[in-house]
Amino acid sequence: MRFARFVHAGGVSFGVVEGDGSSGLTVAEIDSLPFNEVRFTGQRWALADIRLLAPIFSSKVIGIGRNYADHAAEMGNEVPKEPLIFIKPSTSVIGPGDAIRIPSVAGQVEEEAELAVVIGAGGARRVDRAGAEKAIFGYTCGNDVTARDLQRSDPQWTRAKGFDSFCPIGPWIVTGLDVSDIEVRCEVGQDPQNLEVRQIGRTKDMVFDIPALISYVSHVMTLLPGDIILTGTPAGVSRIVPGDTVSVSVQGIGELRNPVVSLD
Repeated sequence: MRFARFVHAGGVSFGVVEGDGSSGLTVAEIDSLPFNEVRFTGQRWALADIRLLAPIFSSKVIGIGRNYADHAAEMGNEVPKEPLIFIKPSTSVIGPGDAIRIPSVAGQVEEEAELAVVIGAGGARRVDRAGAEKAIFGYTCGNDVTARDLQRSDPQWTRAKGFDSFCPIGPWIVTGLDVSDIEVRCEVGQDPQNLEVRQIGRTKDMVFDIPALISYVSHVMTLLPGDIILTGTPAGVSRIVPGDTVSVSVQGIGELRNPVVSLD
């Protein structure tokens, strides 16, 4: 199933996205969080008539650094011997169509297309691989926007990764998807109709797979329902500037598009 959070004429709701392809989709409202038993209210809207939000509330977003060998190499780094984790604040999360806002203090801002894992209702605390797999609710697209110059200059990555709007997530959460070998792609450009491919990778090339990541993180911090793990980005990261549109696509999930603007 595909779960979305959206704004409609009557407020904000969760719903199930129905239909095939990218056109003619509808969203059927449900009466609770998507973790619970799905009960439809009977209300439906055409996708074109509502505005999608980031698909879930997250207490935290955990990023994984250098989880693709080709990206580690392009950054001049070794592949880590254990997962390299960092946190993006919940205030950095935005949804589809929301603007990535570049502050003047950041001179080199780059996109990072990623598969994002959403933790389910039971959460995860000190779980093994089997427990990690049970903790997965679903998957969505993520963009770990990074001020690369600040990442290099600061002893920690918090500022470089944590600006408001530096974590687009969406367009919805897909459950029951086999993500062992799917494509992660990023396209960027000034003309939204003619974007340039910047990144293409496959999840089979992750250094640490998803159960390993969840287990590792859960031994550091308790993962709560709705928490997100960004699983790393393939090679090809590049500068984004005001006027750009950034498109992150993950096979089997969909496309996450965000415009880029100047904050100042």
